[in-house]
Amino acid sequence: MSGGLASVALDDAPFSTLRAEVPDALLALIGLHAADPRPTKIDVGVGVFRDATGATPVFAAVKEAEFWLAETQLSKSYLGPEGDARFTALLAELALGQRVASSPDLVGLQTPGGTGALRLGAELLARAAPGRHIWVGTPTWTNHVPLLSGAGLVVRPHRFFDRATSELDFAAMMADLDAAEPGDILLLHGCCHNPTGVSFSLPEWQAIAELCAERGLLPFVDLAYHGLGQGLDADVAGVRLLVESLPAAIVAYSCDKNFGLYRDRVGAIWVKAPSGQVDAVRSNLYALARVNWSMPPDHGAAVVRYILENPEPRVDWEAELSAMALRIGDLRRRLAAANPRLAPLGGQQGMFALLPLDPAAVTALRADHGIYMAGNGRINIAGLGEATVDRFAAACAPYLLATP
Repeated sequence: MSGGLASVALDDAPFSTLRAEVPDALLALIGLHAADPRPTKIDVGVGVFRDATGATPVFAAVKEAEFWLAETQLSKSYLGPEGDARFTALLAELALGQRVASSPDLVGLQTPGGTGALRLGAELLARAAPGRHIWVGTPTWTNHVPLLSGAGLVVRPHRFFDRATSELDFAAMMADLDAAEPGDILLLHGCCHNPTGVSFSLPEWQAIAELCAERGLLPFVDLAYHGLGQGLDADVAGVRLLVESLPAAIVAYSCDKNFGLYRDRVGAIWVKAPSGQVDAVRSNLYALARVNWSMPPDHGAAVVRYILENPEPRVDWEAELSAMALRIGDLRRRLAAANPRLAPLGGQQGMFALLPLDPAAVTALRADHGIYMAGNGRINIAGLGEATVDRFAAACAPYLLATP
């Protein structure tokens, strides 16, 4: 008896079967960089956009939208598991084009960030066919494999990037996918690949669409950096080709980077399904969302909706996004020109690149030069400044692996 209540003896170690997880290396890098007192230190590890001053700014269009919400929003009541339907529809037009966005075969749902969209799509696929295979290129975003396998999918790797040449190895990818079976899933980065920066050409997107049609594969597109490559339309030309030409596809979208809404967790998922299966897809998406987060957060989605449905803030947002892409492109070109081994970076897109560095070199650059990057040599190009890019390239030069 304790405090007058009867009690049943509990296991004195209820969590004894748990084992400590290995800390996330990129999160640990944040702490190491913060503790480094050197004023010349450079952080190219954390994946956020930075301007020329090193800040991650709030878009002017976002500020305008937030002011409008503060003045006009009358309620913070729930929206329902589907979230802001107008937001999802406008974003679908932006990403997939009017024809697909207006199709009755498309189901859309607001999610907490792109990660929420990926998880919801993975759980939908696992519920439809438990234990099905999903093909994932190597390397990929570090969260893809644990997220997909944690949802119940079986991850199968395929070759994608040739580290020796720092280029896409499309032939190797297609050769590996020759082993894919009907019903398998193919994970694809929509643009601005993380971590490599390489992209498919339109003929390569067409070849992927033909492979999916011939083999009965379902494409699952992660679209997290829309607008940070060649522009809003060019960045999604391949994704639109793929989704328009196939009877079924899934697209997960993030507004973190292209609207600067990192901490507001704004995303969406769209599932294109054969017409007889649309209602089942919709009801299962709603049910899965309900048990995962119940209702998505509204604020960031309301901001995006305001920007997309009002001409003036939309023009301002597109100009700000274009300026971000131009800055990243300029930094890429400077790195490419600084060293022949970095030349491939000039033809790549987006915030990330995978440098030809081994782990020992990454450690040495951190110790000797205060340069902080992921252990595999992935860098966030937008973490560089106009005053640091040349110093960064010079510091890396002695460590760059030679082309075989």
